[in-house]
Amino acid sequence: MVKCRFAPSPTGHMHVGGVRTALFNWLFARSQGGKMVLRIEDTDTERSTRESEEQIINSLRWCGLDWDEGPDVGGPHGPYRQSERTEAGIYNKIAEQLIKSGHAYYAIYRADDPRTVISTSTECPQLEKGYTFTVKFKVPEASNITFNDLLKGEMSFSSDAFDDFVIIKSNGFPTYNFAVVVDDYMMEITHVLRGEDHLSNTPKQIMIYEALGWKTPQFMHIPLILGYDRSPLSKRHGHTSVDHFRREGYLSKALMNYLALLGWSVDQEIFDYREKLQDFSPSTISNKAVIFDYEKLEWVNGKHLRMLDIDELVSQFELWLRYTGKADFMEAFVENPQYTKEVLKICREKINTLSQLYDFSLPFFLEEPEYDASYVEKYLTKEWSLDLISEAIRRFEDNTDWSVEGVEKVIRELAELKIASKKNTFQTLRGGVTGRLVTPGLFETISVLGREKTLERLETLLQLAESLRDEMEE
Repeated sequence: MVKCRFAPSPTGHMHVGGVRTALFNWLFARSQGGKMVLRIEDTDTERSTRESEEQIINSLRWCGLDWDEGPDVGGPHGPYRQSERTEAGIYNKIAEQLIKSGHAYYAIYRADDPRTVISTSTECPQLEKGYTFTVKFKVPEASNITFNDLLKGEMSFSSDAFDDFVIIKSNGFPTYNFAVVVDDYMMEITHVLRGEDHLSNTPKQIMIYEALGWKTPQFMHIPLILGYDRSPLSKRHGHTSVDHFRREGYLSKALMNYLALLGWSVDQEIFDYREKLQDFSPSTISNKAVIFDYEKLEWVNGKHLRMLDIDELVSQFELWLRYTGKADFMEAFVENPQYTKEVLKICREKINTLSQLYDFSLPFFLEEPEYDASYVEKYLTKEWSLDLISEAIRRFEDNTDWSVEGVEKVIRELAELKIASKKNTFQTLRGGVTGRLVTPGLFETISVLGREKTLERLETLLQLAESLRDEMEE
């Protein structure tokens, strides 16, 4: 049975590159009817935190990825934190096997000079004060380490390129290359799909496997996600954490859709990765570098937003409002569900993220519009402004048809009076009822606002225009 794993280090935010690796492991395991393991590799005691671990787990769950063994699930091979496995003595026991078989040894150092080995031993040393030790793996001389990478083909390394390396640190914790071998073997991992930055670690791990007489898993090293300058994607290229994209209002399906496109050859651009499960195989992964394109991600997200039925959009938007703590918006948002649906229907056509949807729809939920200085200067200080607003109020007071077509009829008839140009008429009304000059369609906007809100806002606008006129005449 195929068994894959994702093994993040809880030393910071969940990087989108890590999520893509988790996705490819998940797709392969699930497409083969296999299992998925989540293992927390927290042997970096200085940088690892439970807060980061929780964020990793929450990010993976938000992305729709689940696991059969690991934190919150358990399984036959737990615990799934390397720190806890260290405390259980799992790694030390295997290290002792390597020492007894002549494949490892104790290296003794002065505590003030941890880089210089002063002696070695195959017996656990009794240390004097001021000395410490590690366990080092003994690299075999003049041997070739070969393996078949599922993506890159046959790989070969000479052992002469490697010095003896530490497998148990002076604090008793295992190093990455040792712990990962022990864990993958004990957890019966059959396939290791990971970033190609781990390629240089693979020969060391294979030497450990061979020294222990263990079967190696199959490896696949995936090209890294690069930034615009073709260096590995990092914060200097922009935000890279899953939490950032979640807070900016990206849908999890859209983010995963885009990450899947970064290296996976599929026959369409917009899809639900779960529905493409049976199309996944290692042979469909590209060996070429991929560039993270923030604009393309936003475009993909916009497509997914517009594919949601309105009830699902409302649900996703409400979850996002709660997640980002926009409590001031919530009361107005839930007060009138039907009104909220109508607002989101007309607003989502011009936005690509939930954050943009928030900004775009905000004027519909405010008690009254917030006018910026440029709108006031351009439209409310003109000689025709009072006449135009007054006439608009009269006509909307008499209006009985608040459908989009009914509103359009009123506004076009108002424009035909030529109190102001057609553009000035439209923009004065647009800014007057929303405080913005970029909005959904004007007719749709006023139709959704309805009679009461529209007239209230035009009356407020008229008062502002009158007050400006009085100031100008003084």
